[in-house]
Amino acid sequence: MRRFVSRRDFLFEAGGGLSGLGLAYLLGQDGLLAATAGDSCSGGTAASSPYAPRNPHFKPRAKRVISLFMSGGVSQMDTFDPKPALSKFAGQPLAGKGEVVVRQGHPGPLMPSPFAFKKHGQGGLEISELFPNVAMHADKLAVVRSVKGRSNDHVMAHYELASGSIRMGAPSVGSWVAYGLGSENQNLPAFVVIYDARGGPFGGPANWSAGYMPAAYQGTIFRSKGDPIYDLKAPQGMTEEQVRSRLALLEKLNKVDLERNPGNSELAARISAYELAFRMQGCAPEAVNVESEPETVKKLYGIDNPVTAPFGRQCLIARRLCERGVRFIQLYHGGIGNQGTDTWDAHGNVVENHTQHCAETDYPIAGLLTDLAKRGLLEDTLVIWQSEFGRMPISQRGLGRDHNPGTMSIWLAGAGIKGGQAIGASDEFGYKAEQQVVTVHDLHATVLHLLGMDHTKLTYAYQGRRMRLTDVYGEVIPQIAA
Repeated sequence: MRRFVSRRDFLFEAGGGLSGLGLAYLLGQDGLLAATAGDSCSGGTAASSPYAPRNPHFKPRAKRVISLFMSGGVSQMDTFDPKPALSKFAGQPLAGKGEVVVRQGHPGPLMPSPFAFKKHGQGGLEISELFPNVAMHADKLAVVRSVKGRSNDHVMAHYELASGSIRMGAPSVGSWVAYGLGSENQNLPAFVVIYDARGGPFGGPANWSAGYMPAAYQGTIFRSKGDPIYDLKAPQGMTEEQVRSRLALLEKLNKVDLERNPGNSELAARISAYELAFRMQGCAPEAVNVESEPETVKKLYGIDNPVTAPFGRQCLIARRLCERGVRFIQLYHGGIGNQGTDTWDAHGNVVENHTQHCAETDYPIAGLLTDLAKRGLLEDTLVIWQSEFGRMPISQRGLGRDHNPGTMSIWLAGAGIKGGQAIGASDEFGYKAEQQVVTVHDLHATVLHLLGMDHTKLTYAYQGRRMRLTDVYGEVIPQIAA
């Protein structure tokens, strides 16, 4: 009989050094242990691993996902959704839209964008001057200008984009992908998270939680500098052979216990966690070693510039993880600290805030798209750029913009998606999604579709119900699926 181990029990048994791996999945069946990895960091033996590759429902267009999350709430009318009407009616109140609900108060009149928009690419996609380098890839981008959220609270909005639910406790989209498809590399986690060096995003670890699924599917935090995972290295003075010998002895002793207690799947899961941790000691540091890249590649990502270097390192690591078969890579830009400058939360001054953060991300993102395309990886890699909500078309204290879940802009690239197109539309002021409204459930259904999974068939049994990432909702965005 197959059973699942709780995260609490796993963390207790496996110890703090392995807790970040989140690998508490039931691997044991009748005493079957996880297999030893191969010699290469690019593969490894799947055997009974929870990350063993699984067949999709139909032929996929994407094998992996890179999610670029701009934490804090990007202003759509200042980046990817131009609104000339804001200039025409500047200084007038936002009227005819019903009750206008703001998060922090101090609502002002309509405020035009201080940034110029230009048409780019063969499709004439309009993009703000804030993203001059990303704009050079306009014909790769499908911009959805009518995504609607459900909360104007940072934390709940983060959870919705991460899991489809505004409450913590639901598995993240990365967890669903790892659960549905496994991984192409048994020496690295299937779901990796790298967040801003200034701090994690709003909502913290619940953004990459496996929720009610086995903890094996939760995201594993990688750092962009130094040791990729805390406590991953062997104790000082201990050789690889000594570590291997200790694990071999533990395996023999644990096998005896499993033979006596064949239903003890928690023990099998713990053994598997130790094995993966051992394999990662060699593979994880190599995966994040951007210093091994040629200078031309590091320059492509802006690592030679102190402004772009932090996010450039994250993007370059994402490409390296793609090459090594990691299934879902979540990057966060914007970390909780001094929220006026460290996230995209532009309450005080949208010009200063967005100028800073676009300067930090524009060049690295363009470099990532260039590099993926050059290496043939963009053909089967889905890249998503997103935030938790948009901003208000009215001013806040004259210079800033408040939260607005009524509409936001996201874009997708790669995986055979037709670029150079704008999908859906917000109203004339960018206040609410109006044409072809896209919910977060629709977005998640589309992501799974590109990965070859039917969102209505990818389910997990929990408390007597077949749970889905998209709950009982979700429609695939037709222009993306075409």
